[in-house]
Amino acid sequence: MESLTVSGQELALWRDRAKQDAIAAGVSPDEVDWLLEEVAGLDKLSLRLESFKERSQIHLKQPLSVLTELWQQRLQDRMPVQYLVGVAPWRHFSLKVATGVLIPRPETELLVDIAVRAIQASPTPDLVSGYWVDLGTGSGAIALGLAEALPDARIYATDTSAEALAIARQNAIALGFGEQIKFCQGSWWSPLEALKGRVSGMVSNPPYIPTAEIARLQPEVARHEPRLALDGGSDGLDCIRHLVETAPDYLRPGGIWLIEMMAGQAEQVVQLLQKRGCYDKIQIFCDLANIERFALAYRC
Repeated sequence: MESLTVSGQELALWRDRAKQDAIAAGVSPDEVDWLLEEVAGLDKLSLRLESFKERSQIHLKQPLSVLTELWQQRLQDRMPVQYLVGVAPWRHFSLKVATGVLIPRPETELLVDIAVRAIQASPTPDLVSGYWVDLGTGSGAIALGLAEALPDARIYATDTSAEALAIARQNAIALGFGEQIKFCQGSWWSPLEALKGRVSGMVSNPPYIPTAEIARLQPEVARHEPRLALDGGSDGLDCIRHLVETAPDYLRPGGIWLIEMMAGQAEQVVQLLQKRGCYDKIQIFCDLANIERFALAYRC
């Protein structure tokens, strides 16, 4: 059986080679330390200061051969490092992820902040409580963010994927939100018939990539992330259209409709909302890169 103990110098040599290979492959060398933190069990400070080099023995969670195999998957197969280590940071959470769920992106964190501001800006009472839904929850990220920001709300999270829901439930339990969030399997609103006309807010990061563009995405995304969470149909708007059409049946008057979308879709999404005739105070928000990324409206 291969040893789990290495010297600091041996590990430093492995780390240097891995970082050189990363640069040659066009991958961030910082991901090497992420792998060492999550899979080898090294702490962030000793990696940053390189103080581990002085240690005569370091006990790893996995042998160097396993780390090498994982790192080759990252470089050759373009497997996202989040899937390799099984976790992804989001807001201040550490979320379990696997290939059955979309990796939560930093820009999606803003959905929770926009929802909170939308509540504060609304004259409708009690939006901070009642029922809130995360449609297409994936890893459960948005539902968890809402649960933390809205402790008096009851959160419902839906997904068609049983695998995604299992991961989302694990995340909710691990972070202490297992009682506040109810997970339901089904497409969009279909498991939530009992909530018609009673929902304070709907938040979603639906599939919005046009089908033909998926093959041109980064290989990390196109090869490994679930197509179901990416493919928004021929123009990328199929799921968003569905949410525009169906949400008025579920939202209470003054209820919040909030989604993430792709760059370049804002004008069409605004037109869809206006055409439906059930929404007002329609607003578009930019992400941190100043890209129009989020659409907000209120149920009339």
